[in-house]
Amino acid sequence: MPATQETDIGVIVYAPALVSADGRPLAVVHGMERAFPGLHLEWTISDEGKLIRLPQREAWLAQGRPTGRGFRLICNGDESYRVTLSGWNSPAGISPGGQAQLEVHAALPLDATGIAAAVEVLEAIAEGARAFWGHATPFNAGVEISRQTRHPVRKPGVPPRGLPALKFREDIRAPEIPARLGWLNYWSAAAAQAIGFPDPARDAELLSRSRRTASGGWVVQLTDAPLDLDNPAHLDALKQAYERFPEIGGRAPP
Repeated sequence: MPATQETDIGVIVYAPALVSADGRPLAVVHGMERAFPGLHLEWTISDEGKLIRLPQREAWLAQGRPTGRGFRLICNGDESYRVTLSGWNSPAGISPGGQAQLEVHAALPLDATGIAAAVEVLEAIAEGARAFWGHATPFNAGVEISRQTRHPVRKPGVPPRGLPALKFREDIRAPEIPARLGWLNYWSAAAAQAIGFPDPARDAELLSRSRRTASGGWVVQLTDAPLDLDNPAHLDALKQAYERFPEIGGRAPP
C-alpha cells in the first residue's frame, strides 16, 4: 500500500531564504541521500500524480519553482515506500523578525528504517540548508503540536492536552527562536543560545539523548521512541520541555 501521512515522519526546517545560484537545495538532497540507507532522490511527481524521472537532476533543481524561489518536490520513485523532499521561500510578512525564510519539508516512512534514519536525516537537511531550527515528528503528533499555535483573533481557543499556547511564527521576534517542539529537534548554535541550551545542571536528561552537529548546533531527542501523545510519559516529556524553554513559541516576555 502507498504510504499515507499517518504513517510518515514529517521533517521541517527553517533557514535563511534562498538567493540566486544558491547551492543549498542540492546540498540538502545529497545530505538526505547519505543519511537514509539506499535512498536515491531522482524523481518528481506531475500535477496529475504521475512519477517523472529526472535524468538531469542538478539542472532541474537549479531551475527552482515556477512561482518563486525554492525547489519542487523530489522523491525516490517508489510508490509503495515514498520518501519526499521539497522547499520554498516564505515571505517576510509571515516569518519571524520580518525576514523571509526557506522552509524545507521532507517525509519519511514511520517504520524501523525511517525511525533509525530520522536523526541523521534531520541533521543532514538542517545542516545542508544552514537552518536556524527544525524538527522531525510523526504525523499525528505533529498535527496536535500545530494546534498549539493560537491567536486571540485569528485562531482563538485552547491548545490540546494541556499544552501551552504558541505564537504564530510572524509574531516571534527573531528567526533563531524555534516556534515549537517536536520529537527530534534541530537547534542551530544561534537557536540553542537563544533558548539557553544546554545548561548542564538542568539538561542532563536531554543531553543524554542529544548530539552536537558539525556546525555547532544540536539534535535533541525528546523521547526514545517516536513521539506519541497518547503515551502519558511522552506527553509529560513534551510539557516539561516547553516548561524548560519558555522562549520556544515566543512565550517568554520581551
